[in-house]
Amino acid sequence: MPLVYLAVRAGGAGPERVLQILSGPRTLELAMRSIGLAAAVTAACVVIGTGAAWLVVRTDIPRPRVFAVLLALPLAVPSYVAGFTWIAEAPGLAGFWGAFGVLTAVNFPYVLLPVAAALRSADAATEEVARSLGYGPLRVLATVTWAHVRPAATAGGLLVALYVLSDFGAVSLMRFETFTLGIYTSYRGTFDRTPAAVLGCVLVALAALVTWGEARARGRSAHRTSSGAPRPPSPVRLGRWKPVAVAALLGVVAISAGVPVLSLVRWTATGTDLDLGALAAATLTTFEVAALGAALTTVLAVPVGVLAARYRTRTVALLEAGTYVGHALPGITVGLALVFLGVRLVPGMYQQLPLLLVGYAVLFLPLAVGSVRTAVAAAPPRLEEVSRSLGHGRVATLFRVTLPLAAPGIAAGAALAALTIAKELPATLMLRPTGADTLAVELWQHTSVSEYAAAAPYAAALVILAVVPTLLLQRITGRPA
Repeated sequence: MPLVYLAVRAGGAGPERVLQILSGPRTLELAMRSIGLAAAVTAACVVIGTGAAWLVVRTDIPRPRVFAVLLALPLAVPSYVAGFTWIAEAPGLAGFWGAFGVLTAVNFPYVLLPVAAALRSADAATEEVARSLGYGPLRVLATVTWAHVRPAATAGGLLVALYVLSDFGAVSLMRFETFTLGIYTSYRGTFDRTPAAVLGCVLVALAALVTWGEARARGRSAHRTSSGAPRPPSPVRLGRWKPVAVAALLGVVAISAGVPVLSLVRWTATGTDLDLGALAAATLTTFEVAALGAALTTVLAVPVGVLAARYRTRTVALLEAGTYVGHALPGITVGLALVFLGVRLVPGMYQQLPLLLVGYAVLFLPLAVGSVRTAVAAAPPRLEEVSRSLGHGRVATLFRVTLPLAAPGIAAGAALAALTIAKELPATLMLRPTGADTLAVELWQHTSVSEYAAAAPYAAALVILAVVPTLLLQRITGRPA
């Protein structure tokens, strides 16, 4: 539906108008800014997420479980909340580096969690063979270990890149104009929707390009073929580097979670009047839409994830890539597309809960698809072959063997979807039923009129509510396969 909406809006003005917008200097500038920011944040998240996961899972660092929980907490902080707190504490922080810092701080767990899960499921045998062939620790890490976690790292990097391309809150607060802010400005500044639709089409093309690049980088993941349960590798002893590693992890936690939490505590303490009834109602509404939206998104993601893991044909690759398109679009574009659908085609659904849930599924389907695909790919295909040899059909094997084996990964995808839905703002503003204000909506309404002290309790409640799926996600991905 978003693609149809964009095509109708962009094509209605004629090819000459579209080419004029595409060739304009503003479009090129926005493209360079968006691509540069997405590339920088993705690279930083892959480095930080992979490095932190390796330190927590594979080394003798003290209190690894505590660090695993603390490093996952930034997922509970929406980008606009992180941007708000950093602007409040450091008013001079803005531009590219401000947006880069905030988006890196809240997105690196997208890489850390799947990489940590891949490291925990690795078999020590392959690394031991490499060492027996004369490979040193660094060479083993750069070749054997990286080959095992590369699919997880690239899948996490894909989510980060698409998140950055579609982010609106952080870039608007940091006054760094990208495609999303350009689309919002175009919608607000003129009645002509053509420029915004054309920019939305460019975002779709960028999403397709990023998804294709992720598929090429991920390659074909190798499955463990040895019999028996995998043996975890022995922890790497850091020796004199242990204090440096601990300081690095503490620094990451302080920047990504410590500053936003302390800032929210300070602003909440300065507030005077607090409407507990409105806060409770917004919290309940947020919980309801997040749970229902995650359930719908996960149900839609299971068939796509299973196909992507077991049948790597061009048609399946195209189907999987198509699910990522909505995630790269800004929420305002998806919201307007579904408003168009609700008003023109199904008026009874406009400003009703089902249409809002559909919007969440369009935006966040890749979060569940990636988790399902990774979980199904990690399940031994031989067990499915045994089931088929015993007379069970494909559907029976799917429900009796494949899905139970992949259940932790599917639950992780549902938790990730619920977490992201709870933080979503633009589409919720446009599609929510009348009077059904979430914590994000209440936060936006107060911050839009500079009522920061009144907004802080809603931001704090949103972070606390988001901690629940974050801890669930960390617990699920933290279990050995």
